[in-house]
Amino acid sequence: MLEEAGNLIELEVYTPAGIFVGVVNNLVIDLKNNKVNGLFLDSSSPVLVDHGSPVNVPFGWVQSVGDIIILKAFPNYVTLDQKDAERSLPGKGDAKADKRRRVPKR
Repeated sequence: MLEEAGNLIELEVYTPAGIFVGVVNNLVIDLKNNKVNGLFLDSSSPVLVDHGSPVNVPFGWVQSVGDIIILKAFPNYVTLDQKDAERSLPGKGDAKADKRRRVPKR
């Protein structure tokens, strides 16, 4: 399964209408159940997503996989509220979340 899932990396993703969404850069994996939960695109089309921000596409939205990935659903346009936009900027995250991400010194 993981070998097959790895083949999704670097595939182009398109909406049902054939509009380019982005390229799969990583996968969201449910390790407990050993299944793919989503496709992570570290950049997306600014035609569909505010500022071409990174998006996580739920795997349930995937219609077919071949040389490309075609979705069965995708919003007409994804907007980010100000809080989300600030969190997506490097160094502008939530202070508590940033603290949780830090590795303790040894």
